[in-house]
Amino acid sequence: MKTLIKIVFLALVTIPAWAEPCAARLTAKYPANAFRVIREKSGPVNYYRVVDDPRQSFIHSEYKPPLETTVLGIAVANADRPRASRLSWSWRAVTLPTGGDECTDGKGDSAAVVYVTWKRGLRWYTLKYAWSAVGTKGKVCDRKRNPFVAQDTIILESGGPVGTWKNVDLDLRAEFRKHFEDGDPNAEVPDLAGIGIMSDGDQTRSESAADFANFTLTVDGGCKK
Repeated sequence: MKTLIKIVFLALVTIPAWAEPCAARLTAKYPANAFRVIREKSGPVNYYRVVDDPRQSFIHSEYKPPLETTVLGIAVANADRPRASRLSWSWRAVTLPTGGDECTDGKGDSAAVVYVTWKRGLRWYTLKYAWSAVGTKGKVCDRKRNPFVAQDTIILESGGPVGTWKNVDLDLRAEFRKHFEDGDPNAEVPDLAGIGIMSDGDQTRSESAADFANFTLTVDGGCKK
């Protein structure tokens, strides 16, 4: 689902990336209110909102049938794309879509999804990291390959407990090489383009909800020019 959402990342508003002018490694924190609806690939209803909790701000998604699926996204700043090395975030499932399993036809709904997208030439590469309702944790499925799109779905979490925050930290280059370059440690990795999030329940016709927070991108070396 949503295999082409990556084509609109470049049209999204980017945010200032760096608090430090120069360092061996820099981090860019993407606040909850920086994410925008990807209009071209979303339904008419935005069922996401920013919650300003005293402990942290986060995005709360609350899908209810029969709404169309809506996706939020953010583009990575141009200067940061070729040097992006790690991505971390926090998330928690709140409501699991009934029987949602991203690897089963007709049941591909998720409590929470994070998309990571790269671009090389005319081809877009996307990894879809899912918090599943009943899917098998660690399973990779729904592989798509054509001249313009490459995408894998990875079930990072499955089932409960709901309402519990979990942290994710990805080595972006290792993930790209694992899924798109047969694990070749020397394969060139294209520029990171954007990050997206989603909750949905349109296939299972059930409610789905989650929270997302603390998106942080680490970029390797050098000074910002």
